[in-house]
Amino acid sequence: MTAHEIIEKIWRRLWGKLVRFTYQKKINHLIYFSYWHYLLHKNPPHSENPNAYFSARPNPGAGIGHQISNWIGGYWFANYFDLQFAHIPFSNGKWEHFLGFGADEVLAKALLKGNYTKVRVPFFDENKPKEVELIRKIINSYAGQNVVFLAEQDQFFKDQYLLRRDLQQKFYKAVARVNEKLIYAKNHCNIAIHVRRGDIYVENSKNPNLTMRWQSNDYFVNVLSNTLNKIKTKKLVNIFLFSQGSEKDFMEFEVFENVKYCLDMSVMDSFLHMVYADILITSKSSFSYKPALLSKGIKICPDNFWHGYPSEDDWIIADEHGNFNVTEINLND
Repeated sequence: MTAHEIIEKIWRRLWGKLVRFTYQKKINHLIYFSYWHYLLHKNPPHSENPNAYFSARPNPGAGIGHQISNWIGGYWFANYFDLQFAHIPFSNGKWEHFLGFGADEVLAKALLKGNYTKVRVPFFDENKPKEVELIRKIINSYAGQNVVFLAEQDQFFKDQYLLRRDLQQKFYKAVARVNEKLIYAKNHCNIAIHVRRGDIYVENSKNPNLTMRWQSNDYFVNVLSNTLNKIKTKKLVNIFLFSQGSEKDFMEFEVFENVKYCLDMSVMDSFLHMVYADILITSKSSFSYKPALLSKGIKICPDNFWHGYPSEDDWIIADEHGNFNVTEINLND
């Protein structure tokens, strides 16, 4: 790491603390130079920003599901604010190659090395018109200038499924798709289940950030039982459980046949297998929601998740007990 990179890392950490301290306070906007620029340039000489870009940094300290959320937010809001998108790579180059999301995109770093200036915009709530309108006004105040607008770290965007077609196009044509190997049998119906554990393995925790993500084994057993009861296929069914821990932590699944415990599989291989499953049962986790966005199979997902789901036949929503209303799940045999 170069001296410049060390200084930048320290600066981002200090800035993050300042943002968290002022968040949802009246003084929040005052810490942004872009807000002051807007106050001083409410009537810019130009009305459009044909050369401007919008970007979001995948949080380098977060898991890959979280980082993909950041990237998707930047991609979405670039279009929403009528700007071009500037790509900031993921912290791990292997994921960059694996996902293919940066292919054919302009790099923010290249722009900033040229004659572009980085401008950070405040956090905003996408569901509050006044906050969104303020961001648009800030952007318009830079009309005619070469600017890369940078979203605040972890700027939230709920309905990420709206970009699933774009994401699938990038993913399936990525170089990484060549010579990939799966443990699935092509003549079987492969069901993948993601049970989130690891970072939330505290069943009785009083931490709301953990309890909102916790789902018991019983939930997944019920979803799987309902799926097997309603599935219509002539193929032999194989079940793959992706999680952390040991098999004794999942004794409830012993009642099912052909269960394969993928507890030591790499993060990337687990992600890949969830994408290609015929049926994917997700958890309250970005790590399985993102494969669901890329999947062309059937997705069975938990209600009350923080990202949205499309109203389509291949997306099925289960209640907190693992029940869902679909009477029959049809697969192409």
